[in-house]
Amino acid sequence: MAKIKPFEQFTQRYEQWFENHYYTYISEVEAVKKLLPSGKGIEIGVGSGRFSLPLGIKFGVEPSLKMAKISKQKGIYVIRAAAEYLPVKNRSFNFVLLVTTICFVDDLKKTFEETRRILKKGGNVVIGFIDKNSPLGRFYQKNKEKNPFYRYAQFYSTEEVVALLKNTGFGNFSFVQTVFYLPENIREVQPVKEGYGEGSFVVIKAQRIER
Repeated sequence: MAKIKPFEQFTQRYEQWFENHYYTYISEVEAVKKLLPSGKGIEIGVGSGRFSLPLGIKFGVEPSLKMAKISKQKGIYVIRAAAEYLPVKNRSFNFVLLVTTICFVDDLKKTFEETRRILKKGGNVVIGFIDKNSPLGRFYQKNKEKNPFYRYAQFYSTEEVVALLKNTGFGNFSFVQTVFYLPENIREVQPVKEGYGEGSFVVIKAQRIER
């Protein structure tokens, strides 16, 4: 089962996080934008559309009813489904976006296999996430039980995500990073740098490789 319980119960708290940490949120949007390809895209784990809307993505997948309703109200076409079982035709999209989604799926390998299946030849997946080895990743893990969302989360390192992407048919990797302080201490939009290992929020772009 997709981990939707906290998103159903604490919808307003989820939304309020983006208001309270506006500059962190904008920094993450800008980082994703750096690696986002052109073409027809879909966001898996679209939530309330906080990323799809500013990035111009018209399609989303979301298991939470309350989150899906918010996205639909913003004009996004939302499919109610889990990431591991996408009711989407093969090779339908030029790119797939997942932002802070991989830590909430039940089976990340299956999620990446499904992502690859719905990508067109040469298509790309773009993944934004909190690296578990970063300062923010360590903070979230240390305080998991205090947070209604992250107590359900499984955090990954960049190396772990890359290894699993390679294993499921992806290559040609690009990386950017941002969020260099804890969100409570961020008072302006953070820079976006190439690579990973410094910033807590990492974005990976990987291309579908034909086997």
